[in-house]
Amino acid sequence: MDRPSAPPPDPDESDRERWARDNAPTDEGPDYSTGPGYSPSAGYAPSAGFGESADYAHETRPPRGGYTATDISEEELAGLQVDASGLPLGPRRVLPLEDEPTPLVSRYLFPTERYRGEWKRHWIHLSTPLLAIVLATFVLGYLSGFLFRQEATGMTTAAILVWVGIFGWVAWKVGDWYFDRFILTNKRVMVVSGIITRRVAMMPLLRVTDMKYEQSPLGRALNYGTFVLESAGQEQALREIKHLPNPNELYLRVVEEMYEPQAVEARLGKDADEARADDGA
Repeated sequence: MDRPSAPPPDPDESDRERWARDNAPTDEGPDYSTGPGYSPSAGYAPSAGFGESADYAHETRPPRGGYTATDISEEELAGLQVDASGLPLGPRRVLPLEDEPTPLVSRYLFPTERYRGEWKRHWIHLSTPLLAIVLATFVLGYLSGFLFRQEATGMTTAAILVWVGIFGWVAWKVGDWYFDRFILTNKRVMVVSGIITRRVAMMPLLRVTDMKYEQSPLGRALNYGTFVLESAGQEQALREIKHLPNPNELYLRVVEEMYEPQAVEARLGKDADEARADDGA
């Protein structure tokens, strides 16, 4: 339908009156210039006055300029944070705290000491003994077979005894690795090692002036590292601890125990409450 032509201008009509007449609302649609939600500075913002509820207008029509900060959840905001290399920063992982020490460790803790965890060294600590037994098995196996075909009975027996001796040495190293523990409490760090001759080295957390860990390329690939503890530049029994697993998480655990012990206690209390709630359920 063609729009009717405008009447000719009245010579006695002012420019303001002519503009108001030309822009007067028509029947083709509602006039939003004076309805609820209109303001001269912000323009039209829908409200409950035009056939929709206030909640619907708030949820479906964001304010001018986009969404506000409250429209983004904390999970979405955490996913947008990245580090210097561009990798996303998520919640920091913390290794679960063990409830009770093993009998091997409990004998070295005094009653008022709070146990925080114990760790065996990474399996890479056994790489040399394991490699030795594998090579000895192939080499001495081949040699004993060759000597047996040559009817050198004494030499064959000697080769077998050498293999048994290497196997016994490897078994000793595996046992020493099993009984070797790195221990953390709220008071100190300890290293307990030895099968027959027990060795206990410790350092109070209050005396630790510097702590770092080092990872070689292989250590980063296999997730192990070496811890170095300094105590006012003095010689101490516990300084370098090699082949500890999960070095980054273990480093955070020790640092948190040194500088934020209240946070550890709060987390322990929360975990205990949740455990009791689960048992009650």
